[in-house]
Amino acid sequence: MEKLNTTVGTKIKNFRESKNISREELAERAGLDVRFIEFLEENREIPSIGDLIKVARVLGVRLGTFLDDQTDQGPVVSRAGEYDKAPSLRSRCSENSEMSYFSLSQNKQNRHLETYMVELQPAAGEKHFSSHEGEEFLYVVEGEAEVVYGRQSYLLKKGDTIYYDSVVPHYIGSASAGNAAKVLAVIYIPV
Repeated sequence: MEKLNTTVGTKIKNFRESKNISREELAERAGLDVRFIEFLEENREIPSIGDLIKVARVLGVRLGTFLDDQTDQGPVVSRAGEYDKAPSLRSRCSENSEMSYFSLSQNKQNRHLETYMVELQPAAGEKHFSSHEGEEFLYVVEGEAEVVYGRQSYLLKKGDTIYYDSVVPHYIGSASAGNAAKVLAVIYIPV
């Protein structure tokens, strides 16, 4: 897991420098704090998917660029039980809980969808909302998930789905007290 987290910050820094963009300019254009960008590039901060999308847009790359290690022209198969052993990206969904993203499509070249198995830990404290361009589709695989979309809150149980425009501020977390939830997330981000 640490290998990928280190790679994300390094890739962001390398893309930023190759495009002659300062940290300050990246932060301003992405709507993020320059200190956050510094910590991100130094691998002292782990971004949410929403923040990573904002950085990717400014740098002109796909979201998956930061998570990819290999590419494949043909179909990519993710076997049951393999994705949770693959490198992941963790981010905070509330003050005291995290979510882990396991890419199911990291080896697919030139993709337009990002697919993740997301493990949501029980939330405690203030919820962290995300907003970014694109659309998201979520399918609850295990447990119960809470999705707050704008001012509406939805309780999703195993087998339930939700599809929304991700430009609206949203939050996703486990709704099961003491239990994690697993969600299949399919994210489309226009290029």
